[in-house]
Amino acid sequence: MQIEFRVLELLASRLCHELISPVGAVNNGVELLNDGDASFVRDATTLIGQSARRAAMRLQFYRFAYGAGGLGGGAPDAKSLVAGILEGGKVRCDWPAEFDVLAAPWQKLTCNLMLLASEILPRGGTVTLTRAGNGVAAAAAGEAVNLTAELKAALAPAAEVAALTARTVHAYFTARYAENVGARLSLSEADKGATFTVN
Repeated sequence: MQIEFRVLELLASRLCHELISPVGAVNNGVELLNDGDASFVRDATTLIGQSARRAAMRLQFYRFAYGAGGLGGGAPDAKSLVAGILEGGKVRCDWPAEFDVLAAPWQKLTCNLMLLASEILPRGGTVTLTRAGNGVAAAAAGEAVNLTAELKAALAPAAEVAALTARTVHAYFTARYAENVGARLSLSEADKGATFTVN
């Protein structure tokens, strides 16, 4: 799979955006510790611990989702990676045990698929992983579904790289990675949800 330089730049921008918040919170915690006020020590320590954990979980997820981590040997626990990146948010992940045995490239694809589905639920909801023929499907269900025209365009086989943004590059990457494993990503919409299918 060949990725254009602009796509790499956008993926890097997205990754940095994901890390700014937890790393910034670690910084804030350190500043509280340096304040010298004993009443802030416990709160600062808690803030640093939670934020460092959040940053580590995001790094682990994106290392597998975007990088080569886990593809050379045994795949990491993809289900845990998805649960980790969604932890503390409004979206719940339903990943049945039968999908724990997917081959590493398909686990990577499924991680990206689950994140893609979760991001169209701004008010929260559930993303459920199901079988779809020889492939997989991630069904997103919630009170509000945000499927923009730009995101749909990014999924298309003939998507224009020049039109991508940091918000849509994940959809583009997921669709291209599906092609890389010999599959195709399709989208079906419903009243309060949507399903991303790869087969």
